[in-house]
Amino acid sequence: MRLYEGSVGEFKQDVLNNEIADILQKNYLEKIKAKVNEAEYRSWETSLRVLKDSLDTPQLIENKIVIEYRLPYSERRIDVILFGKSFDNQDTIVIIELKQWSNNSVSDCEIEGNLEVNYGSGVHQAAHPCLQVQGYVVDMYDFIKVFRETPKVDLLGCVYCHNYTRSEDSVLYLPKFQESIKKYPLFSKQDVKKAGEYLTEKLSKSSGFEVFNRFINSPIGPSRKLLDHVGEMIGKQQVFNLIDDQITAYNAIMDRAKKQAKQHDKSVIIVKGGPGTGKSVIALEVMGELMRSNKIVFHATGSSAFTKTLRKIVGKKAEKFYKFFFSFTKFKENEIPVLICDEAHRIRKDSNDYGVPFLYKSKEPQIDDLIRPSKLSIFFIDEYQVVRPNEIGSIGLIKESAKKLGVPENNIFEFELKTQFRCSGSDTYLQWLENILAIRESETQLLTKDIGMEFKIFNSPAELQKAIYQKNKEKENSARIVAGFCWPWSDPKPDGSLVNDVKIGKFEMPWENKKKAWLWATDDSGMEQVGTVYTSQGFEFDYIGVIFSNDLIYDLKQEEWISKPENSYDSMVKRGNNNFTQHLKNVYRVLMSRAHKGVYIYFMDDDTRKFFESRIKNEN
Repeated sequence: MRLYEGSVGEFKQDVLNNEIADILQKNYLEKIKAKVNEAEYRSWETSLRVLKDSLDTPQLIENKIVIEYRLPYSERRIDVILFGKSFDNQDTIVIIELKQWSNNSVSDCEIEGNLEVNYGSGVHQAAHPCLQVQGYVVDMYDFIKVFRETPKVDLLGCVYCHNYTRSEDSVLYLPKFQESIKKYPLFSKQDVKKAGEYLTEKLSKSSGFEVFNRFINSPIGPSRKLLDHVGEMIGKQQVFNLIDDQITAYNAIMDRAKKQAKQHDKSVIIVKGGPGTGKSVIALEVMGELMRSNKIVFHATGSSAFTKTLRKIVGKKAEKFYKFFFSFTKFKENEIPVLICDEAHRIRKDSNDYGVPFLYKSKEPQIDDLIRPSKLSIFFIDEYQVVRPNEIGSIGLIKESAKKLGVPENNIFEFELKTQFRCSGSDTYLQWLENILAIRESETQLLTKDIGMEFKIFNSPAELQKAIYQKNKEKENSARIVAGFCWPWSDPKPDGSLVNDVKIGKFEMPWENKKKAWLWATDDSGMEQVGTVYTSQGFEFDYIGVIFSNDLIYDLKQEEWISKPENSYDSMVKRGNNNFTQHLKNVYRVLMSRAHKGVYIYFMDDDTRKFFESRIKNEN
């Protein structure tokens, strides 16, 4: 997606006519189906006028320019991209990050790689802008095919902080940032001519029309699936490129991890984010980097399927470092240097229920049993993924326990991941999904085709099954079928075959293998089985087929979601659960946000289907 494209000459004229922000606002409304906020509109007016002045120095009148380009598989947008040919006749693309930061709004941060920025609404940590640009560059190399083709295309990046004055003690130019600045130049308030000279050198030998066409027509490579790369992440090198808010959180975690041995006090870091924002990616990148540095670090979840899958991938030598939340009840205080708690919304009241081995049973709050033994504890959480009444993980719970156990308030850090990488990078889709399920309000009322996420409603479960089978035929193990827990779950037959428990008319399929349910998401056999929220939570696929069962229906007359406990076989969840409807809404949010490319869905309840259809824009 591009909100503006044209020549530099056309861009300059639109700025001079005071039209550039209005053009962007109009295109934003048309493409994103939402109104742009006032702050972003004002930033366009200010920053793009300054950029226009910098483009007066180089003679780039015919060069192609793109403004507000959306990165592949992400909601994140790059401010400006320019196209041309360098002095040495190399096709070149330059991305420019525009910052309105002033000297008074930026201060140094003890976290390596981060800054503290006053955005007006408060002070927040942010990655140094040159690291931010580096993330964009690597991300584009990863996913846009033109950068892996011949003839070669150079991709460069720079930062223009047009309200910032360079001086001897300027925070942005501190020695610790110089290596990044050399790779991705940082231009300040007084660098209008210097920025122009840089762009002249990199772009002025051609209008860039040819490389522009190659770029916008280039195929987008598939997003890397986390589990395909876990072994490499843990044993060899960093695999995933982190961008924006991910960099900020990663820097804080690594900084604390490196310093924790020298510090007397405990630290707690909370990283919150919705589906596909990279929580598990950061968790496993941190895990790998610390293990490669010979540091003791444990990874824990409340998911049997996820933890057992990770153990299988990393092998016997490393599997002991991948545990469950109940595994830490016997550790001494501060015995564990670093504990990473992934899927922290699945933390339970205590470690005393039927599934906990006797050795680990504890009546103490499970959150206390995680923070007490760890010097640095890191929690990755999405509070809207709580699907059982005995799962109580929340940010408030973590903070309350941390303070109770003596963690100083200034050693409790909280970060939010907003950049979406699943659902074709469409945060708009997730907002629509949360809105339609009445989980939280958003401006996105209607789903449109231009979000990049395929959403298709099927007339029968057999048609849905056929479509998912076809996706697995095209690319093995790329798609799965999931459903609400509305059928019994039988043990395998004596010969090992599975019972077709999921029955809708003539349609029949088995649930995942009850004896080996944790294999469902990754083993080939999972392509022939229906998964539940418990085996799909934490995993991702290219396509997901969802049977929206009749345990949760939308009442068109009352205009509200209603749960039907009599249709559910999830006895642990529905028994005495006053929040059963909310838990079911969270269940379907999880099921419908597992895919990168497409969600295929069949509704058992006609009114629920009609309600969804009413929230999809008919563009025929």
